[in-house]
Amino acid sequence: MITGYNNRTVRKVIQLNQKAKARNTQDLFVAEGVKMFLEAPEERISGIYIAERAQAALQNMYQDKLGRLPVEIVADDVFDRMCDTKTPQGILCLIRQFHYRLEDLLAAADRNDGAMFMMLEDLQDPGNLGTIFRAGEGAGVTGIIMSGRTVDIYNPKTIRSTMGSVYRIPFIYTDDLCGTADILRKHNINVYAAHLEGKDDYDACDYRCGTAFMIGNEANGLKEETACHADKRIRIPMEGKVESLNAAVASSILMYEAYRQQRRNGGTI
Repeated sequence: MITGYNNRTVRKVIQLNQKAKARNTQDLFVAEGVKMFLEAPEERISGIYIAERAQAALQNMYQDKLGRLPVEIVADDVFDRMCDTKTPQGILCLIRQFHYRLEDLLAAADRNDGAMFMMLEDLQDPGNLGTIFRAGEGAGVTGIIMSGRTVDIYNPKTIRSTMGSVYRIPFIYTDDLCGTADILRKHNINVYAAHLEGKDDYDACDYRCGTAFMIGNEANGLKEETACHADKRIRIPMEGKVESLNAAVASSILMYEAYRQQRRNGGTI
């Protein structure tokens, strides 16, 4: 059992929680909680750590999966120090990072006339990014493309917000979001920029074929240069004095409109 704060593993987990550089160097990320453990692909789990207080209950309930994987028990106070949450559920995992390529996303698009992508520019809120992943899975998104300055998908807060969707949705980061948009268009993907100056309402467009939605930074929206690489600028009508919607809310509205059209058309995204 791990009992000391200075244990090498303890220091490693804390570092993974706090620093993107450590996560990238070690090619790992931390996933806390029962749901994240249960949904994690077994082949990607590098290690499992259970608080002493939760050992009996967790091993009784999830004996099959735990019995096939490396598990270490940790003293309660030390385990709490390893966690990013204030009220830990008693289990955390180290997961090997995912590595997708643009070619993988394009191959999926080529196989599916109704492919759908989210293109996110410089989003900074971990909760927003995680929520977009979660809503995206629900709406059948094909993949998520993020600018290089977008918040780290492996940030602990982002991971929790995905509620497990990070395990199942392909994603990439790119330093050239504009160039990537141009590549998508060459693969018959129509690119739409969510923009306050959009001339068309979002629900007036046809998303039954390949579609990509551009969403900009929470404070500044899309850069003009980026918006210029879209086929069309669209807007979400709003009443009252609201100037803009939360990035995750706007993303969800757009994704589910595309999903609605796909379902009505009898196709699948």
